[in-house]
Amino acid sequence: MDKPYVIGIDVGGTNTVVGIVDKRGQILRSGSLKTAKHAEVEDYLNELSQVIEDVIKDIATKDQIKGIGAGTPNGNYFTGSIEFAPNLRWKGVIPFAQMLEDRVGIPVALTNDANAAAIGEMTYGAARGMKDFIVITLGTGVGSGIVVNGQMVYGHDGFAGELGHVIMRRTNGRVCGCGRAGCLEAYTSATGVARTAREYLEMQHESQTQLRNIPIDDITSKDVFDAAMAGDEMAKEIFRFTGEMLGEAFADFVAFSSPEAIILFGGLAKAGDLIMNPIRESMERNLLPIFKNKVKLIFSELKESDAAVLGASALGWEVR
Repeated sequence: MDKPYVIGIDVGGTNTVVGIVDKRGQILRSGSLKTAKHAEVEDYLNELSQVIEDVIKDIATKDQIKGIGAGTPNGNYFTGSIEFAPNLRWKGVIPFAQMLEDRVGIPVALTNDANAAAIGEMTYGAARGMKDFIVITLGTGVGSGIVVNGQMVYGHDGFAGELGHVIMRRTNGRVCGCGRAGCLEAYTSATGVARTAREYLEMQHESQTQLRNIPIDDITSKDVFDAAMAGDEMAKEIFRFTGEMLGEAFADFVAFSSPEAIILFGGLAKAGDLIMNPIRESMERNLLPIFKNKVKLIFSELKESDAAVLGASALGWEVR
C-alpha cells in the first residue's frame, strides 16, 4: 500500500509540535502539547502518542504513515536517544525513538532539534540551493545545525554542532544548564536574555526602565522585547549586549566552516533589527579579513514551528 504521509515532531524545552506532512511538504494538520509539564518521560510519551493519533485520524489511517521523524534537544541521529538534554526535565539517556515506536506502532527516526530546523530550512526555506550554511536556533536554549557541502554534519557520535555550548566567558562565566560556565547559551538564549535583564536591574539601581514594573524573578525575554519596542533604553541595551556576543561567536563559527549564510531561527529572532543589527556589526568587526562582507545573516523564511516539523518529517521518509 502507498504510504503518502509522514509525521514530524518538534520537541522543544517548553512545547512540542506535531504535524502530518504529505510528499509535497505541506503540513496538513498539527497538534501540540506542553513538554515541560511532564516530570516523567513515560507520561509525556503517553500524551504525545494521543496527539499523534488525533493528528492522523482526520487525514489518514495509521497504515498510510510511512514513518515519524522527531527533532529533540540532544537527539542522537545514530542511536535514536535523547542524551543528557539540559533543557528537558528528563535526565540521562532516553531511548526516545524506540519508546515512541513501541507506543504508536510506526517506525521513528530522531535527530537534534536544531539539525531538524536546518534540514527544513534547506528543503523549504531560506537555505534552498545552499550547500554551506549554519542555522542558529534562539529559543529556550541555543542550538545549531551545520551543513557543509550539502550534508548535515553529525560527527562520529551524532553530536556535532553544539555551538550553543561554545564557552564565551572563561572567567566568572554564568552557569549554563549543561553544568559548565560561560556558554553562549547562558547569555543569548531567551532565558539568557531574562538573566541579563535581572543583572542590569541589580547593577543599575538608578536607571529608569519600565522593566522595574515587573517582579524581577518574573521577567521574560518577551518583556524585554516589549520594553525595547516601546523605546526603553535599558531593554535596547540588553539586546545590544546579546547581539554583540552572538556576533563574536558567529565570527568564530565562520572561521571553521566558511558558510554562505547564518540563518537565525526561533523565538528570539522575532526581535528583528533589535538583535540583527548588533549581531551584524559585531560579527563583521571580529571576522578574519578573508571572510569580511561574504557571509549573509538572514532570518528563517519558515514559521517558527514549521521548519523543525518539516525538517523532522523528512526523516520519516527514510525510516525502514
